[in-house]
Amino acid sequence: MSFLKKLFGGGGGGQSTPSASAEAHNGYTIHPDPIKDGSVWRIGARIEKEIDGEVKSHRMVRADTLQSHEEAAKASLNKARMLVDQQGDAIFR
Repeated sequence: MSFLKKLFGGGGGGQSTPSASAEAHNGYTIHPDPIKDGSVWRIGARIEKEIDGEVKSHRMVRADTLQSHEEAAKASLNKARMLVDQQGDAIFR
């Protein structure tokens, strides 16, 4: 349940989370954003692309968990790249 609280803005507790660098991939910008869930990190990322002068954004969250923020950030980038390659602009619909 804590996952849902964090996803929808509750239960933050003022903790600061490490940040990972954004990456450009096939015209999209991927911001890895793993979510702390107890003692593990859940895969998550924000995918953005400018279309017709407007920045479109998609929030990707997966059930996969990893032990460290660094591992989760790498896996988040990999999953987001795969999503972009498979679905392209359809992720914004």
